[in-house]
Amino acid sequence: MLVGGHTGWRRLLVRCDKCGTDLPPAALYCFNCGSRVGKVVTEEFSVNSDDLVKKVKDILHEGNVNRIIVRDEQGKILLEVPATAGLIGAILAPWLAALGAIAALVTECTISVERRE
Repeated sequence: MLVGGHTGWRRLLVRCDKCGTDLPPAALYCFNCGSRVGKVVTEEFSVNSDDLVKKVKDILHEGNVNRIIVRDEQGKILLEVPATAGLIGAILAPWLAALGAIAALVTECTISVERRE
């Protein structure tokens, strides 16, 4: 998009959050590093250990999730799962098994869910 002003014409660009490359405003992905461009929305849920695996499964079934981060009571990251649309079935099973083991060790967790708009 070109914008006019007293100093002449200039181009409005979007900057990649990961590598800093200037991109056209309509870009969905960075042509330099391949990361997705757009606003990231983060939601947080507090759950007890009994509901941890069920809540993560529910979040994954909602769709439009880029990453799930599970933290303990002190904020330490216990598990970080890159959740893409193709993450289903046999690929998801080891993550859920690890999540079940984590649930046995902690009493309360915070789940951070990152979504792109």
